[in-house]
Amino acid sequence: TGKPLQIITHFLSPLIPAHSEFQTKKIREGYIHFCIYIYIYRERERERESNFVSIFQLNLRHLSSEMAGEEQSQETELSDKQKIEIARWFLLNSPAGEIQYVAKDIRSLLNDDNVYNVAASEAFPLYNKSHMIRLEMPGRVGDVLVTSFGELNENEYIDPRTAQVAIVDHVKQVCSELRPASDEELPSPYIEEYRCALDAEIVKYVGETYPKGVCSVYCISGKDVEEPGSDFELVLVISAARHSPQNFCNGSWCSIWNIEFKDELQVLEIRGRMQVGAHYFEEGNVQLDAKHECKDSTIFQSPDDCAVALTNIIRHHETEYLASLQASYSNLPDTTFKDLRRKLPVTRTLFPWHNTMQFSLTRDITKELGIGK
Repeated sequence: TGKPLQIITHFLSPLIPAHSEFQTKKIREGYIHFCIYIYIYRERERERESNFVSIFQLNLRHLSSEMAGEEQSQETELSDKQKIEIARWFLLNSPAGEIQYVAKDIRSLLNDDNVYNVAASEAFPLYNKSHMIRLEMPGRVGDVLVTSFGELNENEYIDPRTAQVAIVDHVKQVCSELRPASDEELPSPYIEEYRCALDAEIVKYVGETYPKGVCSVYCISGKDVEEPGSDFELVLVISAARHSPQNFCNGSWCSIWNIEFKDELQVLEIRGRMQVGAHYFEEGNVQLDAKHECKDSTIFQSPDDCAVALTNIIRHHETEYLASLQASYSNLPDTTFKDLRRKLPVTRTLFPWHNTMQFSLTRDITKELGIGK
């Protein structure tokens, strides 16, 4: 999570170096944003911290020289490889639905289409698959999910429901054309019976639960099994997003359910992973990235009975997780936020909000430092 920029500015402003190049508001705010990025990611991206510093210094020098009417410093610049790595990192860490905005800014900063194209070609496929974005197929025949489970090669993704393969442009995030899936790319009739039954039930559930949500069921193991007696594995994915940049907020939901059909034990083992992302950026920058995992099981039955049982299990776990999120964030003001504050300030007296004019930071500092005497 983050805090509004005004609050962060209040605490960080005294720490900003008193150089002339930091005097403009634009650069000061840029420096504050940079400090926040370093603080948030320093633990998990420690090895890349030097790259953050380097690119920020380059951008800072550029802004300073531009505003002062001077030419940019002739110091040694980052190599193309370093620029690609930094640009790639920012693209991959874009909030849900915002990578195109980030890409536009990065392209402008780099001012080098060759470097940008390399970074974009590496980052966009990974980003699209991790966020499981949905793309409309030509002819309005439906939507295809860009996931690693349906990936046939670097830009071809199968839609099991329509037995079509979508050719995807990752950077533009569009589906350019379709082709029929071959027999080798589809599961056997025995597996397809289980897959179709589960797909039909889960479509009903997603339609009731997630506005504009999409789902798909893939066979990731044992797709050539022709009859009972062998194990196989299906994976069910649900992806839902709500993008409203005009209202300064975006959000996404992704859940992945691995279902192992164990014939010998006559049991279905289920592993679920859920991820919620949200970004609110009106006069501030607050992000949520919550993850949850769970396990369950049920008995091996007919395709229709398995589909109903699995859908009920998924509904139960997802409803329970959403309820727990709602409860925890509803209680934030009375629990977490209250624990983060002192009961009383260090003066051991309550702050007189009804009469704040009696305090003057400028007067107190002037008196303390003896300025103006």
